[in-house]
Amino acid sequence: MNSLVILISQIVELFIWLLIIQAILSWLIAFGIINTQSSFVNMVGNFLYKITEPLLRPIRKFIT
Repeated sequence: MNSLVILISQIVELFIWLLIIQAILSWLIAFGIINTQSSFVNMVGNFLYKITEPLLRPIRKFIT
């Protein structure tokens, strides 16, 4: 049981870090610091979107 709690805690912590990285990346793109035509930036942005969007979509629908 303890290992299950640790696993869930680590997954939540990883998701929080992914949200922080996604927020920083979106700010850097919005301020024109990062070039959005870079394939690496697109790859990272798409990865973060695909990972976080399924959990954020219901929250966004609830807020709006």
